[in-house]
Amino acid sequence: MGDGMVREIKNNELYELLELYLFLHEESVPKMTEHLKNTWNAIMQDENHHIIVDEIEGKIVSSCVCVIIPNLTRNIQPYAFIENLVTHRDYRGKGYATECMRYAQKIAEKANCYKMMLLTGSKKEATLKFYRNAGYNCSDKTAFIQWLK
Repeated sequence: MGDGMVREIKNNELYELLELYLFLHEESVPKMTEHLKNTWNAIMQDENHHIIVDEIEGKIVSSCVCVIIPNLTRNIQPYAFIENLVTHRDYRGKGYATECMRYAQKIAEKANCYKMMLLTGSKKEATLKFYRNAGYNCSDKTAFIQWLK
């Protein structure tokens, strides 16, 4: 399954990405402020920050973020962190998120990462099974989060 075109996001696709994030946990698309523009520009200029999208017939239907984090341990090898994996409700269950995750893995392998990590707030068994099927486990480490806002 999955027959989309997986690639990194283009500079002019911010609004479409923000609309997709409504299917993640956002309640509205943020206003185009200087802070948003500056954040977007910083992300787009950061060679270690990858926003991966899966496009179907010109529409972004799935996305994830892969950040490569330089590291001083593990033989000075970086690691990758996956965040904001989302698929438009109408396109779920068709393999598009899996395509995004595979693309992220290729980025991590090319960067010589020794591991990839992700967190999920979902307790749904289908979501957890999706991550296990993608090769992730929840037994090697324990995640702790301290929310600052």
